[in-house]
Amino acid sequence: MLTIDEFAGRLKSYLNPEQVNLVRRAYYYAEQAHDGQTRRSGDPYIIHPLEVASILADMHMDHQSLMAAMLHDVIEDTGIEKQDIAGQFGDVIADLVDGVSKLTHMNFENKTLAQAENFQKMALAMAKDIRVILVKLSDRLHNMRTLGVLRPDKRRRIAKETLDIYVPIANRLGMHTLRIELEDLGFFAMYPMRARLIRQAVRNARGNRKDLVSQVQQAIAARLEEEGLKGRVVGREKHLYSIYSKMKNQSKSFDDIMDMFAFRIIVDKVDSCYRALGIVHNFYKPIPGRFKDYIAIPKANGYQSLHTTLFGMHGVPIEIQIRTQEMEDMANNGIAAHWLYKSGEEALSGSHARTRQWLKGVLELQKNAGDSLEFIENVKIDLFPDEVYVFTPKGHILELPKGATAVDYAYAVHTDVGNTCVACRINKRLASLSQPLQSGQTVEVVTAPGARPNAAWLNFVVTGKARSNIRHFLKHQRRNESIALGRRLLSKALVSFDSSLEQISEEVIRQQLSVFELDDLDGLLEDIGLGNRMAYIVAKILVEPGSLPENKSQLDLSNSEKPLSIRGSEGMVISFGKCCYPIPGDPVVGHVSSGRGIVIHTDTCPNVSEIRHNPEKVLEVEWDKDVSGEFTVELSVELEHHRGMIASLATAITAVEGNIEKISMVEQDSRCSIVQLLLSVRDRVHLAKIIKRLRVIKGVYSIIRRRRDS
Repeated sequence: MLTIDEFAGRLKSYLNPEQVNLVRRAYYYAEQAHDGQTRRSGDPYIIHPLEVASILADMHMDHQSLMAAMLHDVIEDTGIEKQDIAGQFGDVIADLVDGVSKLTHMNFENKTLAQAENFQKMALAMAKDIRVILVKLSDRLHNMRTLGVLRPDKRRRIAKETLDIYVPIANRLGMHTLRIELEDLGFFAMYPMRARLIRQAVRNARGNRKDLVSQVQQAIAARLEEEGLKGRVVGREKHLYSIYSKMKNQSKSFDDIMDMFAFRIIVDKVDSCYRALGIVHNFYKPIPGRFKDYIAIPKANGYQSLHTTLFGMHGVPIEIQIRTQEMEDMANNGIAAHWLYKSGEEALSGSHARTRQWLKGVLELQKNAGDSLEFIENVKIDLFPDEVYVFTPKGHILELPKGATAVDYAYAVHTDVGNTCVACRINKRLASLSQPLQSGQTVEVVTAPGARPNAAWLNFVVTGKARSNIRHFLKHQRRNESIALGRRLLSKALVSFDSSLEQISEEVIRQQLSVFELDDLDGLLEDIGLGNRMAYIVAKILVEPGSLPENKSQLDLSNSEKPLSIRGSEGMVISFGKCCYPIPGDPVVGHVSSGRGIVIHTDTCPNVSEIRHNPEKVLEVEWDKDVSGEFTVELSVELEHHRGMIASLATAITAVEGNIEKISMVEQDSRCSIVQLLLSVRDRVHLAKIIKRLRVIKGVYSIIRRRRDS
């Protein structure tokens, strides 16, 4: 069992005596705070913080990180507050400890919400100081190492959380060594039997291949020496979880994965990497299409290396990675590698431009997310490890997750570009916005002023930034449209009291807003627009404060009161019933639906017949004389079977500027069929023109405008 004296002895190799004493002080403070507490295993609790600090010391982390590791459970598990730690050790340590601590003073409905809220808190602290996540990952690693004492269901829950969240974060920060251990521990906790079987199979395979591996290794090392290149060749072990993932995701057999040798060549400088590549390509033939240059274009987590695959002896593929020692340290320790080469402040400020860029993105996601569950969903998407590299028209490289589309690219360039994009060119050719991008493509986005995001984009975007910005815009747009409709409805209701919104004093509005428990007038108008409050009742209260209407309603207005006019451009707060498909020219009524705004129906629609005379739910509406837009209508066409009939219908409809949204056909008998058409039309006159065109087609028996009346 590790003791503080042994640990302090290890620290002397890279910290000065004063810093070692500060770490000791934090240890004794934590020991006192956790006095009497034990782990599930029965060990004194202080063993856990000491082991977490030990993991960080292996990465040569600074003394402040080690102090935070010693104190990381003090706020959560003892009566000590954040300000007490700040008083003893300063604000930096207190912020680090608070960032790692869970939210213990709040009751959550379920574990998922608690997990999401805690993750959001940690992510925001991490964006201020990257060391928060390094302490948290080390804490999680020690907890995973000691999972054995927990119940199987709890083991699986913690392992799942580790594989879903902490492993991708470790990968995003380039911490390869820590990630592999977390993956394998999580794998053993989630699927103990699968893990044991794969481990045994690996041991057996390793025994059979030992001689062949060392033969290849020596041959490569000898060839490098002949060419006068200093470098060492090491064998690479595939770890258990990566073998399992490949078997599962790529449907490969165990033998396919293991039937490949993997080596790493470590050289002294970048030039030597490319020389070594030339040497191994001369030695064994490279497999076309398998070369990747991550030195020129590093991965998002800072990983740099040359990758190539060769045809080895007996046709066995050999995977080779070539890198410098600094790249090797960066690959294994990621962001923590900065502390190997630099000290304290210098390491923090240089802690990787890419990581800081990612953390900036995390903050933006948090700002736009509706709640912590949406935030965690967006961050999980953003942690996706596979990237594609695309070029901007000016030749800059942009990294995006695999499967990203031009819309993701547009939002990665700038939020405003994403919000106004209308089309794209991939390699100078027009392409669909939903087309997945491939590495090496040049992408250009076409924008238009006044364009806005489409809700359908949510079906194909993959980045968290695009998803959260689209949702944020749509929520904002719906609110603006609700406020505009609410203002029209309230103004219309106030006319019946010979008043208007401008005539009502600010004092009266302020008083009534406090009665309604709303912050501002926009909140009240939004409620009216969404159908959550009756415009007439609000109008009466504003005109005659303190009164409530008796048997009066929105329709109970003076006879001269004009109905609300429908312009067709109101947006999401006015929708059209899919039961009767109203179009301009039809007599219509509005159904005030709570939370949805107003749904327009034809006045003969059976769905509104029951509430037709319920003035609280029905609103008199009419089509505006300048109504614009396209409206859906359904036609049922009975026709005779003959070749090219559907083509004739389509040609006739497009000739009069109609648009077919959907077409389906039901066979009535061997001679006749009924074709159901869903069309977009401007109004009843436009529909009449279409029907007139269809009637003259030979073989058309009857045309009926369908309403789902029954």
